[in-house]
Amino acid sequence: MTQSLPPHETFLSFAETLADVSRAMLREASEQVPQVEIKPDASFVTTTDKAVETALRDRIIDAYPSHGILGEEFENVNTDAEFVWVLDPIDGTAPFIAGIPIYGTLIGLAWNGAPFLGVIDQPVTADRWTGVAHSFALHNNRPVHVRPCASLETAFVTCSNSDFMSNSERPRFDRIRKRAQYVQYGGSCFAYGAMASGRTDMAVDSGLDPFDVYACAAVILGAGGQFGDWTGAPLSFEMAGHVLAAGDKARFDEAISILGSAHA
Repeated sequence: MTQSLPPHETFLSFAETLADVSRAMLREASEQVPQVEIKPDASFVTTTDKAVETALRDRIIDAYPSHGILGEEFENVNTDAEFVWVLDPIDGTAPFIAGIPIYGTLIGLAWNGAPFLGVIDQPVTADRWTGVAHSFALHNNRPVHVRPCASLETAFVTCSNSDFMSNSERPRFDRIRKRAQYVQYGGSCFAYGAMASGRTDMAVDSGLDPFDVYACAAVILGAGGQFGDWTGAPLSFEMAGHVLAAGDKARFDEAISILGSAHA
């Protein structure tokens, strides 16, 4: 039975205000060549990543000083709080650097550690998905829903980057890849919005952190989809990096049986 959720209206309105801030900053930054650094984990970070997250954090602290913040670029704060904002200022920093317009900002709010509400904002294309887990999802303020999928063989699957998978994970993903009708790579958070809108059927990813997926999870769960790790377990702040999402529960369960064991 789904746990009764707290009121969302004020929180979601505030999250959209944050998304307006990040959209304006990213649109302005997209007109210039970004200043790029390499983080210790070999991933990219730009001055814009840091500036956007700082702006969002400042507004959250002012509005909700008792809430926690879990973000990509700076130290986490009060993550054992009832409400924790989960921020990725630029999901798809590599596309942002390359000028490929599939990057976006992810703004999630966790309640008791679970995805509660989320915003997926695409500044260049002006697409915005919002959602509250197990309640509703919207694309540019119009309701959206995931679609049914008759079989894995007819599934349109997305994967951010299979290079993020370990040597033990890649063979498990390959079993999905070989059976699926098609796999689209490199969509960043846009791919999760597309699933919520009923345009794709499944997403399989690895090497991700909570800030990469909490907003996406809330939107997809709100659109009637399924979201968890490769065993089907719900997301947590201690997640191991495996992500599985699907619009159709039968396909979600089927994928778990394939991904959940190294010898399936």
